[in-house]
Amino acid sequence: MADNVGNTDARPDLELEEEFGGARPTIDEQELAEAEAGCGQTAVGIPMVGGRAVASSSLSSGTDRPAEASSKAPLGHPGGHPGAQRHGGARSMGFRPGGGEAAQAYEARTGIKAPRIIAWEITRSCNLSCAHCRAAAEFGAYPGELSLDEIKTTIDDIVTITNPIIILTGGEPLMRPDIWEVVDYAHEKGAMPVIGTNATLITDEIASAMAEHRIPRISVSVDFPTAEEHDAFRGEPGCFDATIEGIRIAKRHGIGVQINMTVTTLNHDKVEAVHDLAESLGVDAFHIFMLVPTGRGEDLLDKELPPEEYEKVLEWAYERQKTSPLHFKPTDAPHYYRIIRQKAKAEGKKVTREEYGLDAMTRGCLGGITFCFISHVGDIQPCGYFDMQLGNVKEQPFSAIWTESKVFNELRDYSLLKGKCGACEYKAVCGGCRARALSVTGDYLAEEPYCVYVPKSMQGECE
Repeated sequence: MADNVGNTDARPDLELEEEFGGARPTIDEQELAEAEAGCGQTAVGIPMVGGRAVASSSLSSGTDRPAEASSKAPLGHPGGHPGAQRHGGARSMGFRPGGGEAAQAYEARTGIKAPRIIAWEITRSCNLSCAHCRAAAEFGAYPGELSLDEIKTTIDDIVTITNPIIILTGGEPLMRPDIWEVVDYAHEKGAMPVIGTNATLITDEIASAMAEHRIPRISVSVDFPTAEEHDAFRGEPGCFDATIEGIRIAKRHGIGVQINMTVTTLNHDKVEAVHDLAESLGVDAFHIFMLVPTGRGEDLLDKELPPEEYEKVLEWAYERQKTSPLHFKPTDAPHYYRIIRQKAKAEGKKVTREEYGLDAMTRGCLGGITFCFISHVGDIQPCGYFDMQLGNVKEQPFSAIWTESKVFNELRDYSLLKGKCGACEYKAVCGGCRARALSVTGDYLAEEPYCVYVPKSMQGECE
């Protein structure tokens, strides 16, 4: 599972919308409004309450109480993106990542948002050898992996600044013998653990343990709709059948399931078929991942879609999510959020939560903003694909690294983006893939290498 859970959006629970409230717009609301306004227009961020836009009169009322909005306003995109998830997510258990007292106090004290999701590679050991694995994981023990005590100490520090979703990943996290102790400790301290797995090891006993230890959702990679193709890509005969059976077992035990698909030149014409397979299995979510060439995935550079083909896949996703019953979105493709706004504008629509669900409430790249990655040896990165270690929890508290890292703080300042990304009117909702920029150019602030869009200011349309 190490191939695609290192990214900010590679999460088994997508309920990570901004917690809007009060009569004053947040910095994120203002940035989103500016992205919507276009050249030469004045943007005003409109606060949201309970997922609905606050009436504009409340902005000038001089009170802190927003105007009431209709309680019957529908959530989610009509025909797709249901506002209420089917089941099996952190929010369905009443959990609000990064919404606790510690996170609020941290932001008030530092001016920095606390992390809402942490992807944690609790082991690099894996029973598969996938072609595009971010971790280049193999079977067997790895030296220097964090001990249970070190994991607990890090969790103790994390919860001093936030109450995040913690994605337990690998490698294959189910190969870690003490995984249930890690899960229970995370719950005890107020975090929400979920699991990224290849599902081939899931038995009735393991699925029962997931339910017993309150795992709300797992994410599972399925890259092809047939066993022959999937097994060749994953490097293990029988992997497809074992994965599908693992998904079915998890579902029988009430565990929510998200299917992830990494899109390359090998399978970009099979996305619809994998989506339909996911739907037939009755899972909760379907996420397509655009390959980031790091780890073992560097060997697939010639299989990475060219920018024009990426754009076509993302445009297909925009249309397909309108009717999909699944929570459906692209990942590792921050420019999808530009495409949403371009398509919506062409259709005469505004990108609101009522119309577009949670896609209206987040931005593309969140690495270092509300997301980060912890490696099996304790190294901290903005995401699993971002090949730069910003500190190690064995040597420095997680909270200090999150707060003080020069790279993290530069990633939070969109004005530092260079090239097309720096000039782009959509940078507040996109930001470009910083890991891909680093991998291709050596500069994490450089423009997104796989985006075809030319900003209006560079077209001479914006004075």
